[in-house]
Amino acid sequence: MNSSYNNLFKTNKIMSPQDYWKANLKLLAVLLFIWFVISFGFGIIFSDFLDQFSLGGFKLGFWFAQQGSIYGFVILIFIYVFAMHRLEKKMKDQEEENE
Repeated sequence: MNSSYNNLFKTNKIMSPQDYWKANLKLLAVLLFIWFVISFGFGIIFSDFLDQFSLGGFKLGFWFAQQGSIYGFVILIFIYVFAMHRLEKKMKDQEEENE
């Protein structure tokens, strides 16, 4: 499993600045879509369906509208920081190899 992880995220191809920004924008698009689903989808669109469940004594749809989208956003920030750190480390390692 470790080798498939390495093959997916670590390639031998030299990353150009255009590849870096393409990867950055792709990551941003995915994370913004997830945030949209959490905040708008769960908090507004699917709120009536989720209200049949409860979390901490509150209906789940209400919880997502009030707290869940904030927690989701904070988690997505940490995911972004982790992913960008990995991407920048890859870019820096390639620059050092080329020198």
